[in-house]
Amino acid sequence: MPNAEHGHSGTGNLRKVGFAIVFVAVGALSASANAQTGCKGSVYLTFDTGHMGIAPLVVDVLRSQQIKVTFFAADERTQTGGSSLDDAWAPWWRARAAEGHEFASHTLHHVYWRADGGSAQQPVFRVKPSAGPDAGQEFTMTGAQYCSQIQAAANRLRDMTGKEPLALFRAPGGKTSARLLQVGKSCGYTHVGWTPAGFLGDELPSEGYSNKALLDQALRTIRDGDILLAHLGIWSRKDPWAPAVLEPLIKGLKERGLCFRTLREHPQYGTTLGQK
Repeated sequence: MPNAEHGHSGTGNLRKVGFAIVFVAVGALSASANAQTGCKGSVYLTFDTGHMGIAPLVVDVLRSQQIKVTFFAADERTQTGGSSLDDAWAPWWRARAAEGHEFASHTLHHVYWRADGGSAQQPVFRVKPSAGPDAGQEFTMTGAQYCSQIQAAANRLRDMTGKEPLALFRAPGGKTSARLLQVGKSCGYTHVGWTPAGFLGDELPSEGYSNKALLDQALRTIRDGDILLAHLGIWSRKDPWAPAVLEPLIKGLKERGLCFRTLREHPQYGTTLGQK
């Protein structure tokens, strides 16, 4: 603080500095509170991992807008040649935990469900991971193996952040079956997708879906209670969605009186969490 070095001038100046500190602190708290007061509804912004190329830009927007989100993480290939849950990214995830964001599993190797097999008593699934040692291959996975995929991503998040992930998971592509959801529940995880209006389109090709079109649609259709889906980098999109769409979207929804909350605060999912 500019005036702190002048404290030797006398007790009066020290009091003034003290009052200034309190005033600034209260002002900061008020500014933060103002971002979440007078709510006419709530929305739940979530991010799935991706190539992580826009991750720093996303964080800049979240900080400036003072909102918290929920990250669904898988260990996906990144633009820098590593993967999104490797040691190089650990400090990034740890910093997000310190900022108060929430985390949940996206299956360790981004395992797409393709079809059910087996029986309700002994479920198996046709799957196709897009990451990890079996990326691009289609094969059969038991229910226990699928649970291991959910748990492995959660474990990695816990190790990196020092924070307990939510007992939630998101299947890659949102592709599930009743049997897959039951298997998730059997190992302690509830599936969370997104609402129709919450599909923000950042994974669509830029050539057919401009940033302006995506922003206009989101601002027109998103309502109270919607779970919003975006990614930390999509290979197929040439025109980066963040911060071009992300920041005006957040501002626009705030102007409509919608507040941003994490899934820990969700009226349905927040009551089923129960830490593991």
